[in-house]
Amino acid sequence: MPLVLFSHPFASYCQKVLIALYENETPFTYRKLDRDDPSAFVELESIWPLKRFPVLVDHGKPLIESSIIIEHLDLNYPGAVPLIPDIRVAALQVRFLDRFFDNYVHTPMQKIVADALRAEGERDPKGVADARSMLESAYGWLEPRVADRTWAVESGFSLADCAAAPALFYADWVHPIGAGFPSVRAYRQRFNARPSFARAIDEARPYRSLFPLGAPDRD
Repeated sequence: MPLVLFSHPFASYCQKVLIALYENETPFTYRKLDRDDPSAFVELESIWPLKRFPVLVDHGKPLIESSIIIEHLDLNYPGAVPLIPDIRVAALQVRFLDRFFDNYVHTPMQKIVADALRAEGERDPKGVADARSMLESAYGWLEPRVADRTWAVESGFSLADCAAAPALFYADWVHPIGAGFPSVRAYRQRFNARPSFARAIDEARPYRSLFPLGAPDRD
């Protein structure tokens, strides 16, 4: 099998790539980065010394960063669900929203989670407050943009939704999407129910005890 994915089921950026793979039923070998298999970490470090994941290896060539991996899959392993539109103007909007979810939802969400993992005296309350403010602003910006559509762009499910799903899933755990953002909440429910992400959610359930802020029972 040409594709090998170094990944962990509970990691949000890994879920982003898993959604893309599951959407098109793309065959791959799953190298789970788990304490039960230290050899996977050794192999990952030999491929990518920064040891960040996910990493996809295609016929021995490593692909780094979730958006690049999904672009590679869409280009070289296309399936029934095209994740990047062929029309360049539409593709630009998909790529913009991918960056929006990564930079303005994913990043502040991870800031809050990382802060919770620190020792009490090493925490950054100002940074966490700024991250919460960023999430609130992101929810507000997104609200009217998903009010009249099923997915992030009108053309259908895309890279942007692969980015949105884990970002908003975990963001709602750390800074709940309030009642003032009904369209964002409904959007989150739609991709939670989509089979590709529902599968990723279920695969991550055994690891919920690791979530430092306490995983809610509602998802």
